[in-house]
Amino acid sequence: MRRSFGKMSFGKIGIVCAALLLAGLVIGVWAQSQNLNLAAKEIVIKRGFTKEALSCIECHGKKMPGIMEGWRASRMSHAGISCYDCHVVEKSSPMASQCEGVKGTDIFISPMVSSKTCSRCHPQEVEQFLRSGHASLASKAVMDPTKLNGKLLGLMYYHEGAGFMSDKKPTLDGLTPKGMPAYNRAARASGCQMCHGTQVELGPDNKPINLTWPGGVGTRYPDGSIGTCTVCHTRHKFSISDARKPEACGACHLGPDHPNIEIYMESKHGQNYLVHGDEWNYDSPPGAWEPGDYLAPTCATCHMSGIGDLATTHSVNDRLKWDLVHKKSVIRSGERGNGEKGEKLMRKVCSNCHGKTHTDVQRDTLDDAVALYNKYWDGAVKMKAELAKKGLLKKNPWKDGFQELEYYLWHHTGRRARQGAAMNAPDYAHWHGFFQVFQVYYDMEEIYKWRLKNNKIEEMSTVMSSAPY
Repeated sequence: MRRSFGKMSFGKIGIVCAALLLAGLVIGVWAQSQNLNLAAKEIVIKRGFTKEALSCIECHGKKMPGIMEGWRASRMSHAGISCYDCHVVEKSSPMASQCEGVKGTDIFISPMVSSKTCSRCHPQEVEQFLRSGHASLASKAVMDPTKLNGKLLGLMYYHEGAGFMSDKKPTLDGLTPKGMPAYNRAARASGCQMCHGTQVELGPDNKPINLTWPGGVGTRYPDGSIGTCTVCHTRHKFSISDARKPEACGACHLGPDHPNIEIYMESKHGQNYLVHGDEWNYDSPPGAWEPGDYLAPTCATCHMSGIGDLATTHSVNDRLKWDLVHKKSVIRSGERGNGEKGEKLMRKVCSNCHGKTHTDVQRDTLDDAVALYNKYWDGAVKMKAELAKKGLLKKNPWKDGFQELEYYLWHHTGRRARQGAAMNAPDYAHWHGFFQVFQVYYDMEEIYKWRLKNNKIEEMSTVMSSAPY
């Protein structure tokens, strides 16, 4: 039976194969008679792009295939938006230059693309972005001229950049220090500017110099424009789904001074994302990405996305009540937003998943955490004022134990306590937050008392400079 079945099966297979072979020969003969070429070949689609655009696509496809693959998979390419559309500039632009592919033509391009370019197609999004903390406010800290007194400009060049080891102090005007070695700007180029942004400086060929490009979200460009959209919508795919995931925010919002991505991952929202996030839908159109596409919010959900009756916004300040970044927390106002309105908007976000009782507890906890931190900060300010009045503070704050601890009280432990409370991360609110806040405050208090008692500054700082974490 088995042999008979096997013979019968192979016999049928043989008949089928013969039939297919015969059919293939017939089709081949017919195709040849019709002058048809059925051989596999590369499919090239040229409709929708200008001659200039196709030239860019062809050249960069050979020289930079990685970039081109990202672009080919993007909605930009599907909509007929090419390299040419985003990178071409007027000849009169201060950023106008020519790559090898367009040298000798009347086409001028720039490798730098700011929010101004994006606004041609996304005017509302860019308008919202420009009034947010992600635009000029982001780069303000690294651009404002200031004294060498611990501010970020001095920190970048004079302290971190080893300017203090030189006989010549750097000239600080918001740009690259004059008369200093190249390594003096390494701390800025590798760190500060990659998140905050920088002022782009140009050479004779109108291309960036002094490591001032690329930069972060608040980058200021030579044509007067501000902002880099590709910090969140990573080039050259410019994916909306990528920008909706917490990893997009975690590139800058992380670390000992503002561990927001770590705080999020510790929270129940983050735990849900880690377990189920691969199953969620991130590709819904703007304003239509709602609960159901996801089971817990990401950073974008709460701070930017359309949800319930709230419209999408690119102003990350709009739904915030408190300033949890600066030395003392106050309700946001002016260029930093409208905190009273922001509180109402954030509660609307919460109401899509939580009842009023749950939301009230969460928001009240944040308010109380802010009040607790401000109590410590006010005490530190009072002690510092008295020491300053008696001449018991060093001019260089980084050599002064009291002032160094004051910095960590605000910039590290205090931020973690407040932001951990805001986003439901108990370890950051407590162990990395208020537990260290009171320890830092105790140490400041002891230094304060010693100086008042002895009417002098201790000869050597006892503070460990690696920062509490």
